[in-house]
Amino acid sequence: MAESGAAESNTLEQIIDRLAAFEPVGLPVLSLYLNAQANEHGRQDFERFLRKEFSERARTFKAHTPERESFERDVERVNEYLRDELRPETNGVAVFACAGADGFFQAVQAVAPIENHRLYIYNQPHLYPLARLMDQYPRYAVLVADTNRARLFVFGRGKALSSDEIKNVKTKGTKVGGWSQMRYQRHLEQYHQQHAREVADQLEQIVREDGIEHIILAGDEVIIPKLREQFPKAVADKIVDVLSLDINAPEHEILAESLAAMREHDVVSDQDKVEELLNQYRAGGLAVVGSTDTLEALAMGQVEELVIAAQQQHVEGDREDVAILSDAEVVEPVVGGQDGAVANIEPDSVIVAADLVARARQTGARITFIEDPALLEEVGGCGGLLRYRIQPQTTDSAPQPQPS
Repeated sequence: MAESGAAESNTLEQIIDRLAAFEPVGLPVLSLYLNAQANEHGRQDFERFLRKEFSERARTFKAHTPERESFERDVERVNEYLRDELRPETNGVAVFACAGADGFFQAVQAVAPIENHRLYIYNQPHLYPLARLMDQYPRYAVLVADTNRARLFVFGRGKALSSDEIKNVKTKGTKVGGWSQMRYQRHLEQYHQQHAREVADQLEQIVREDGIEHIILAGDEVIIPKLREQFPKAVADKIVDVLSLDINAPEHEILAESLAAMREHDVVSDQDKVEELLNQYRAGGLAVVGSTDTLEALAMGQVEELVIAAQQQHVEGDREDVAILSDAEVVEPVVGGQDGAVANIEPDSVIVAADLVARARQTGARITFIEDPALLEEVGGCGGLLRYRIQPQTTDSAPQPQPS
């Protein structure tokens, strides 16, 4: 069954899960990542990269073989897709294809940029950069509010996925004094409370329906405390930061400011996550470190959260570990990139990193990418927080020999 298009109706998580479920068929799978941002001349510059890489890789397959024919069909379809279906706002493209596997084809277009052009040819889709893109540009909510208006955004993949607005009757001050002024102030307070309650209810609904894990607030000094009073704990616990943004700030400014706040939050949360991993491991608790033990735990479905370096070259491992856990033969990956982008990536790192991410998605484990390589350097660049621990068998429970 063929998979096609940018799949706007699917979330990025669903696309990654579908790719992770791909069963190797003994034919090359093309995984292509492109930076589609316009250059200084206002044009995309990946055509030369594609011509060079496709030509060089085609020669590695013997003519008139199923591998060569599948690869050439993939190249043709990829070129057609990029020529006919690339949208003007797209800054990053990922394409996965294996024509010999019933025309398998999946493409993703994102407003978020992909750093470098890269081409992977392997026996399954290479998901590491795509999963990292999802981690770099997560889905989160931003609420910008004042005392009579609120704007709600859900951002993800570097763009607004949805937006909504709540607008109530604007109140004006009064110069009357005495009891009239006191009654007006009580009325104004009740109005602000009602507005805050309505906004909080709407945010809670969005968080629940969209599965939002992070929230950023922005607003004036009057409405923010009132909003906090209305948030249930499930919403309040997801607040990452409070920003100073005007209610009329343009969407691109809200996106840029909130994304910067999310990045700052990630620095702290990365440190906390690695500390949790190492503390659990040192205590002999619910954690493993290193690629060998993490792969084994993933294979048994033990891993709740995969913690892994953000750059593939910082993941240490041996392809033999993958081969032991794989039904199919682990083949040598072919990797191509621009400007030496993959010069420091060993084939073993590519294989191990790809298998860690794929197994995590296959077993429903969360994936956290750690940007600072030093945090995981001593444990080989990866580890896993576990759902449960398998107790080793002891000889105490073994049947005792009976006396003769």
